[in-house]
Amino acid sequence: MTHTDNSTICAIATPPGGALGIIRVSGTRAIEAVDRLFRPANGKPLAQRGGNTTAFGTIAAGGETVDEVVATLFRAPHSYTGEDSVEISCHGSAYIMNRIVQLLASQDGCRVAQPGEYTLRAFINGKMDLSQAEAVADVIASTSKAAHDVAVSQMRGGFSRKLKGLREKLLHLTSLMELELDFSDHEELEFADRSELKSLCDEIETEISRLCNSFAVGNAMKNGVPVAIVGETNSGKSTLLNTLLDDDKAIVSDIQGTTRDTIEDMVNINGITFRFIDTAGIRDTSDKIESIGIERTFKAISQASVVLLVLDASIAMFQWTELSEKVLPLCKDKHVIVVFNKTDLIAEGQDALLKRLIPDDMATAFISAKEKRNIPTLQQLIVQASSLKQLNDEDVIVTNTRHFNALSLALASIHRVSEGLANDIPSDLVSQDLRECIYHLSDIAGEVTTDAVLANIFERFCIGK
Repeated sequence: MTHTDNSTICAIATPPGGALGIIRVSGTRAIEAVDRLFRPANGKPLAQRGGNTTAFGTIAAGGETVDEVVATLFRAPHSYTGEDSVEISCHGSAYIMNRIVQLLASQDGCRVAQPGEYTLRAFINGKMDLSQAEAVADVIASTSKAAHDVAVSQMRGGFSRKLKGLREKLLHLTSLMELELDFSDHEELEFADRSELKSLCDEIETEISRLCNSFAVGNAMKNGVPVAIVGETNSGKSTLLNTLLDDDKAIVSDIQGTTRDTIEDMVNINGITFRFIDTAGIRDTSDKIESIGIERTFKAISQASVVLLVLDASIAMFQWTELSEKVLPLCKDKHVIVVFNKTDLIAEGQDALLKRLIPDDMATAFISAKEKRNIPTLQQLIVQASSLKQLNDEDVIVTNTRHFNALSLALASIHRVSEGLANDIPSDLVSQDLRECIYHLSDIAGEVTTDAVLANIFERFCIGK
């Protein structure tokens, strides 16, 4: 895929098997290419119609009528790609859609689109910046309301506006520094007090830092909040996983040490995707393979945002004493929910006594995973522990690893600027760090991005988008 390819492109934009299908055609000869095949019901070709209009007719070639269709016409620059575009709505038959694409691509100057090529053209033609283009793929791939809301906000330019505001502040700061350099031989002139420059720099650093810090939340929204299910053997961890997933994902057995590796799966609760990790039971063992599984349990705890510490309610006092010393030191800055499982085995009212074992600031749930008792209560606690809030139009959350890396580099650069101003470093050296910060922010929006980076981004798109 190159930026100089002026071909007209076509592709199927919908999956086969549905009632309707859409073929997208875009480029300087898009209208001409469709007109060669389109037989309008009223005899007026697309070339004689205005933009944002539809026409009913048939697609035909030679003596073959392929299908009755509706053609929707978009004239440049008022289209998704910024080019002349036509969307052909036909029946969803795989044969019909492939036949129409075959007929279009058989014309000179028209070819089948590559993955992401429509969005790439939209980026090149200034319809969106690169962060918005990447958000298009995130919208398509979103599997939860939280991930969808973040992607839509970015696609509509929320992140772009924040970056633009940061760049404007940086350019203002740079202009003051450059002005100081230009008139450095006039000591009597002072364009900006260094304390004022430092204050502006600190403001920019705070904003970039907040964006960097939002990546932990954004990554959880996009890829699922990691929840580790830990406890001793036979506490019911695997049964709990199966109950939360509503599927027999993990093997359940009375034999201790059945789970010897981590088992993961995703589930959506209240619009948030959670990645549940069932772990090997924690106990002293001489079994080498089981020991490896227990090591992976501790690793899963370190990677989780939420930890479900599962206790067998019938022997909870003993298990709490054993596990609290091993697990809680690993759970600093994590949300821990102590889950008393197998409550069907304890006497009524005993849960109040068990609750006294647990610190007041730690969430508890009394359930029976086997009987699916109080599972909705546990789910609500998990949602609350995720710390993911409902987004509004003002929220900017970073979800893209490439954006996070660029922001981290920008943060390091602006931090050096702040230190330079505080330590009275020469202006030419401080200005270099300022330019680096602007460069890294511009890389996110695609203002300085290389062809290799573009290829890597858009090759992951689906064909037709």
